[in-house]
Amino acid sequence: MAAQKKEKITNISASKRLSDFIRKAVSPYHTVEESRKLLEAAGFEEVSLDKEWKIKPNGKYYVLPFKTSLFAFTVPGADNTLGSKKNGTASKTAGIHIAAAHTDFPCLHIKPVAEYEGRGYLRINTEVYGGPILNTWLDRPLSVAGRVLLKSDDIYAPREVMVDFKRPLLTIPNLAIHYNREVNDGVKLTKQNDMLPLLGMLNDKLNKQSYFIDMLAKEIREKKEDILDFDLYVYNTEEPEFIGMNKEMLSAPRLDNITSCLALVEGLTESVSGKTGKEAGLNVIALFDNEEIGSETKQGADSELLRVILKKIYRSLGKDEISLDMDIRKGFLLSVDVAHALHPAKGDKYDPVNNMRMGDGVTLKLSANQRYTYDGVAVASLQQLCDKYSIKYKKFVNNSDMPGGGTLGPIISSHLPMYTVDIGVPILAMHSARELMGASDQDELVKLMTAFFS
Repeated sequence: MAAQKKEKITNISASKRLSDFIRKAVSPYHTVEESRKLLEAAGFEEVSLDKEWKIKPNGKYYVLPFKTSLFAFTVPGADNTLGSKKNGTASKTAGIHIAAAHTDFPCLHIKPVAEYEGRGYLRINTEVYGGPILNTWLDRPLSVAGRVLLKSDDIYAPREVMVDFKRPLLTIPNLAIHYNREVNDGVKLTKQNDMLPLLGMLNDKLNKQSYFIDMLAKEIREKKEDILDFDLYVYNTEEPEFIGMNKEMLSAPRLDNITSCLALVEGLTESVSGKTGKEAGLNVIALFDNEEIGSETKQGADSELLRVILKKIYRSLGKDEISLDMDIRKGFLLSVDVAHALHPAKGDKYDPVNNMRMGDGVTLKLSANQRYTYDGVAVASLQQLCDKYSIKYKKFVNNSDMPGGGTLGPIISSHLPMYTVDIGVPILAMHSARELMGASDQDELVKLMTAFFS
């Protein structure tokens, strides 16, 4: 019997795979863990940042420097090591191809003393992480996920346990209109009082000083006395849904930036599944944390982390830092984050002609003021790549009176001076507890990432 042809990734649409992934990617820790599983299923081998690497030609590797950031890379065959062909001449595909995204999302983060009892209600003490649209978190089923740190025999190596309650635990109730007659005129919410989720009602069986830590200890099956610290996020438990007359839209939490994280992983794994990777050069994906709060952390894009990893790769392959600097100069970076789709009721907020609708494909985000990276050669090169592989795309520029937000591109390229383009799928309700995208755009983004790494 003839062998069946291997399917590329899967015959399920990219948006359906995204929908399934979002259900599991409920915190930066879980986004990294689910990404790791996909890489391992594709034959990628884990290496440690704390050990010397023995990188092999045609190798596929990933590294977890911190539990909320992930880097994966592929190296070419022995005859086409990194920046040059076998005969020493420069290849058109030589250099480094990097694509970056971020694992975090705007949400609520639980404070160390989480218990906040009052008026017979059990609430959870939180702080706002990033810039969420606060009122979208009200009246929704919410849960908790993240990491717990526990006592260990080694003082400098506490035990770590991931946790996801996987069920609605919390909600933040609105105040009835009868007590707030101006609510439809817009109400300012205070982060310290109005955004504290409700967990339950006080009763004789609960310790009002430790009800949350008691519940957490039970969930992870550990003694509460062994819990030293936790890094826990409140997330929206609502399921992703395909909506619209033809189910052409995907409504889901955390589209910013799970769309990009999954596309990068799939693009990298797909590019090597049939040995179609670049004939020379290095392919890298970088999933950073903390983009929503400025990236100025050890696991964020505004750090030396990516350069440290590139140096280790080059050292393992017998290349020096001068070679790395030369290949960075020939390199190409895609900063992959979501973009603003044209709002049907607020068109005046956008540039009148340089705008994107959901379903228009991949957004090329441009800014002369470098809020997004802009270089004509880089943009033109990416356009030619899209045209060659019939990938839908359109250029986007902000309304000149609306500066827009920043992203990873300008930060990373300031550390690694290479041609860079900011791209992403266009979405509505960015930073809402539930966002909206065109389902077909995810397919275009995965096609582009696969082509970029191939």
